Amino acid sequence: MKTERNTTPGSLGVVLTGGSSGLGYAMVSRFLSFGDRVAICGRNPEKLDDALRALRAAYPYAEVYGMVCDVSIPSNVREFSRFVSGTLGRVDRWINNAGSAGRLKRPLWELSDDDIVETCNTNLSGSILMCAEAVEIMDRQPTAARPVYHIFNLGFSAAGAFFSRSGVAHKASKRGVAELTRFLSKELRSSGKTSIGVHELSPGLVMTPLLLRDAPERAIRIFYAIAEEPEIVASVMVPKIRSIEGTNHRLVFRPMPLTLARLALSVFR
Repeated sequence: MKTERNTTPGSLGVVLTGGSSGLGYAMVSRFLSFGDRVAICGRNPEKLDDALRALRAAYPYAEVYGMVCDVSIPSNVREFSRFVSGTLGRVDRWINNAGSAGRLKRPLWELSDDDIVETCNTNLSGSILMCAEAVEIMDRQPTAARPVYHIFNLGFSAAGAFFSRSGVAHKASKRGVAELTRFLSKELRSSGKTSIGVHELSPGLVMTPLLLRDAPERAIRIFYAIAEEPEIVASVMVPKIRSIEGTNHRLVFRPMPLTLARLALSVFR
């Protein structure tokens, strides 16, 4: 049952895909701590239910809604968009966090067709589909001469792709997401949609089971030196997301030179 609207001054309507675990879950928790209203989705019904239960226990008076959705399936995306409109009403921030690194960390020629297609569709097609829905919702809201509604994508910079241990399908699709942000920002400007900004989020390496899966011992030592816990990353990124202005910005958790410096220090300890 839908609860009464949150009336906290300055609260935002936030959409976050892939919000049932990892960095997504940590960001949802952080948004709720600010009094924001949040709608999330995830592919796994059990994980989504567990996440919603835990969030509602931690924030009993918060508005948090969830729906099972595979972002690579257009009909799921449209249904989630309707769900968002019906629960949140106004959407101020839309974060396309859902992604896939693939089932196996193997060379491209050793991957199944299904694994390649799932990875690319989840990361790139899913982000494109969600961006389209976000723009439609935000474009129906009161307009402004500058961006007041903001969309965020999690792509790979060239450096991020270079240092990533993931497979070709993951790196290529994530680089495509970075280009999506740039192209969509330009398209919005040329269409006169001045109320909507599009940005890239770069959280860096986040300590999750997915990061450590199939990793050799040497890589695991590096991850422990430079990766951060989801809650720490969320504590930095969420305030930046809430206060963003303009369009086509890249929000970075930690600049690459600092990450490399941390790695170098860990080697000489």
